[in-house]
Amino acid sequence: MAAQEQYEELARQLSVVAAVRRDLGRLLPHDCSPASAVLLAQLQQYGEIRMSKLAELLAVDMSVTSRHVAYAAERGWLDRQADPADKRSRLLRITPAGEALLREVSARYTQALATFLKDWPDDDIGRLIDLLARLRESFGDCRARPSHQTHHEEAPQASAAV
Repeated sequence: MAAQEQYEELARQLSVVAAVRRDLGRLLPHDCSPASAVLLAQLQQYGEIRMSKLAELLAVDMSVTSRHVAYAAERGWLDRQADPADKRSRLLRITPAGEALLREVSARYTQALATFLKDWPDDDIGRLIDLLARLRESFGDCRARPSHQTHHEEAPQASAAV
């Protein structure tokens, strides 16, 4: 088992990873917030879903989700349709424009990583990928556990894998 000092250093390094994610977020197109990119990535991954399910996936309040959905819909990145099973609910689906936006975001992130990590050996990048995947697996599905954060905050930052 790692020593307490190692866990403390890991916590410091993870805050640096959060700063890298914020820097990547600055590469987004001017009208695309990190929250919009994450929202669209969830729709792309899960297909057509209800807004309540999207709020659950994003781990944010329905009012926050609704605001982000309205913003993305105004830009043509997603469609909102009445749910045939429950007319009070809306089904959300990413549009071709939303998919094109995600391709652009992915290309920007990929280029930035290629630029900043150009001096890294391929083996180091592969090890980092493996270790980050292992870290994620160790935490499991964070949405399945009660959160210590408030659910009134903005949607999570876009990840480099968007």
